[in-house]
Amino acid sequence: MPPETRRLDGRPVAAAVDEATRRRIAAAPPGTRPPTLASVHRGLPTPFGFYRRQQARAAAAAGIRFRDEPLPPDAGPAELAALLERLDADPSVHAVLLEHPLPPPFDFGTAIAHLRPDKDVDGVGAANLGALLDGRARHAPAVALAAVEIARHYRLPFEGEPVAVVGRSATVGLPLALLLAARPPGADATVTVAHSRTADLQGALARARTIFSCAGRPGLLRRAVVPEGAAIVDVGLSSVPDPDRPGGVRAVGDADGADLDGWADALTPVPGGVGPVTVAALMRSTVDAWERLEGVGREP
Repeated sequence: MPPETRRLDGRPVAAAVDEATRRRIAAAPPGTRPPTLASVHRGLPTPFGFYRRQQARAAAAAGIRFRDEPLPPDAGPAELAALLERLDADPSVHAVLLEHPLPPPFDFGTAIAHLRPDKDVDGVGAANLGALLDGRARHAPAVALAAVEIARHYRLPFEGEPVAVVGRSATVGLPLALLLAARPPGADATVTVAHSRTADLQGALARARTIFSCAGRPGLLRRAVVPEGAAIVDVGLSSVPDPDRPGGVRAVGDADGADLDGWADALTPVPGGVGPVTVAALMRSTVDAWERLEGVGREP
């Protein structure tokens, strides 16, 4: 049994990514149009609001222009489509992030199709997700990129190793599995995909040396299902009641940290693990888009 479970803090990982992003922006020739990220959202109080504030702060620190693009309260799918088409045609905007999930009558897949793959900065449109299969995606989901970044930074056993992804969403779990299984410069891992309805979760995870969990089910990962000595990158994010916290709730992941302490080799905290790296990965992807569209630093 591991004497102590290591805490995999996301902040130093995010700081390293951010520093590299700032250097790329600073290296642009004088007079180059600055990178610009537009955040499109419903303009209502949602959990996405905290993430958006983090984006704005990170963009300002990196030298990226951040455009807040809220939809009017009475806007429908046609107005959203028109906004996305306008941003897609705007040469001063290099990356667009659309808040998701969207409520009815909006359809996220239909809406994101109004963006070209280069500007779909979170890589969640059908064109980018499909292109992940052969490594040709312009962008991949920032959460999935962040999970891999943390694993690389802390040298978790996953390259060429058996790993598991718990979760099968089209915007996190499945893209993450593809990134992990990809040939180098991918992770070259042998990937098992499980989920909250897997009949024998313990059996599915039995050989995994590193587990990436994005099921959004608090307490799903406990000693009863996690192999002793495994490392866990906890991508899950849920809110649970807590009368001692402001607002009466607190953020938790899929892993039961108290139960896994001294059992798992390593664990990312929630919050403070994957979250900061997700924002940093989004800024890096924004600069990827900027370099392609402006012909800066790399071939467009």
